[in-house]
Amino acid sequence: MVGNQCETCWYYDYDEEYDEYYCLMDLDEDEVYRIRTSNSSHCPYYRQGDEYYLARRQ
Repeated sequence: MVGNQCETCWYYDYDEEYDEYYCLMDLDEDEVYRIRTSNSSHCPYYRQGDEYYLARRQ
């Protein structure tokens, strides 16, 4: 998966306690393995969005 693709994903969030970004999707080990080993660079759970998404729609 392309790293910069995650930065624009709706499910990508920052954890202040651990001081790192992470994916909010609740994936099990099989799903993570399938995504990382697939030939496609597209995440099946990717959703375009950011913190300003709802504000732009109003």
